[in-house]
Amino acid sequence: MKPNIVVICADQLRFDAVDVSEGVQTHTPALRQLAAQGTRFENCYTPSPVCAPARASMLTGLYPSQHGLWANGVSLPPEVPLASRELADGGYDCGLVGKLHLSAAFEGRTEQRHSDGFSWFRWAHDPSHGSSENAYHAWLRHKHPDIWSDLQHHVVRPGGATPELRKEAFAKVPARAHYSTWVADAATEFIESREDGNPFFLVANFFDPHPPFAVPDEYLEHVDAASVPPPHGDAGDLDDRPAFLKRASGGGYASHLPTFDGQTDESLALLRRTYYAMIKLVDAGVGEILSVLERRGIADSTLVLFTSDHGEMLGDHGLLLKGPMMYEGAVRVPLILRWPGVVPAGRTVDSMVGLHDIASTLRARGNSEALSDDDLDLVDVASGKRPGRTYAASQYRDSCFPSQPPIHTSMFRSGDHKIILWHTEGAQPQPPEGELYDLSVDPHELNNLWHDPDSCAVKLDLMGRLLAFNTRIENRSAPRPFIY
Repeated sequence: MKPNIVVICADQLRFDAVDVSEGVQTHTPALRQLAAQGTRFENCYTPSPVCAPARASMLTGLYPSQHGLWANGVSLPPEVPLASRELADGGYDCGLVGKLHLSAAFEGRTEQRHSDGFSWFRWAHDPSHGSSENAYHAWLRHKHPDIWSDLQHHVVRPGGATPELRKEAFAKVPARAHYSTWVADAATEFIESREDGNPFFLVANFFDPHPPFAVPDEYLEHVDAASVPPPHGDAGDLDDRPAFLKRASGGGYASHLPTFDGQTDESLALLRRTYYAMIKLVDAGVGEILSVLERRGIADSTLVLFTSDHGEMLGDHGLLLKGPMMYEGAVRVPLILRWPGVVPAGRTVDSMVGLHDIASTLRARGNSEALSDDDLDLVDVASGKRPGRTYAASQYRDSCFPSQPPIHTSMFRSGDHKIILWHTEGAQPQPPEGELYDLSVDPHELNNLWHDPDSCAVKLDLMGRLLAFNTRIENRSAPRPFIY
């Protein structure tokens, strides 16, 4: 019998901010329980450290250079199939709550839908997004009209004030009216309303802990500052690294979002504490979704996957935010699978997997599709029937706020070594800048080996592997009916 499938996705949640180990103060009790009941993947990497390309990869099983949604604001080509559409065609009742982000949704515009298969659609691009289709706003109007009345002038519309200032007003509303609470409420409604015997597929997309770094006071006060770890390294780490990184530390993202420059020790500590409080609120919503599965008696017949689209630098190396940075905090994401009786409980998988492997898992488990040799069924990896990957890769192609000149980066990890290439554009190609790390002895990427003469052989080997990988995944889908 086909399982129900629930994918829960946070936004900008780094892998090491989910507390699943015993003996430490936890900010995420629901996720700790989920990990204890299922399998945790220690080395899951996003195909892109930016929202839209990563989310397209999660639902297509392809890298950005394959599926074509290479940047925020770009639409997924209509011919690229989504796993959700395939599940719907195979008899699943498919629902979505929250963000989708497979096409542009700039300044309150309504996102154009792909053939996505979601018959139950509760879309809201972000808490302040001014589209008339924002289901979160409809929920606020109905359940919390007093709060909605106070927030209406903060709704982001074309040509309006700085979106980040307006989003912060929404981020600090009482928890009962918060976007994360709405996601859990809508997800619960979907699950409660499904008919017994019919398999369903739900994607519940939380917006946090995406910037702005703001949270209801009632959650911030429950996160002890002493429980929040300090960042890895500082801005001095950037002295021997590609030049853009220093610019990003001082004013990246075209000054659209907060940067590290100007942060004091106190303000950075508060930012990090706020980030953890935002995660705590997401975790409460995850707990609600897990509880409704238990109440309905369908937890044992439901495959639950928890992950994030990408991470957050959170002050590591004097940096905030995400791509084009390719450090572990930005590209490594949490991944937990639970399916009682099928996925082992309390297991940890150390081999590498990718966010895009979720799509092939959906296809294998939802429609019993035979997978290619390069596709992974994460359930098989969790149960030890198949090994994970020996490599991980991630791509950034000027994918967030556009830069001048455009910024393109590629990451490739093989074994314990990881290379990051910073590509150049122009009529006269320049030698690439880059970074090289040995994660076995330097897990926090404090020592860049790019210019280390003793690491030349490793660097050349990884550059060759990255080139071979890019060649292998090129989009060569156009038919070739003749030899010439």
